[in-house]
Amino acid sequence: MSRYAVVIEQAEGNLSAYVPDLPGCVSTGATREEVEANMAEAIRLHVESLRAHGEVVPPPSSTTTLVDVAL
Repeated sequence: MSRYAVVIEQAEGNLSAYVPDLPGCVSTGATREEVEANMAEAIRLHVESLRAHGEVVPPPSSTTTLVDVAL
């Protein structure tokens, strides 16, 4: 099992997500739970496609953090 960092952003009317380590791997959802479930499926399918085409599957390497900033 691998654990990839997923970036979730608010879009117009839904949430959008992408995986920095897997260019082109994106998904959307109406709720956080939905976009996370959709993203898990998108990652699985993306990796399957890379393998089927004999391409290298990039290992997870990105991390995330939250930074507090006084504005």
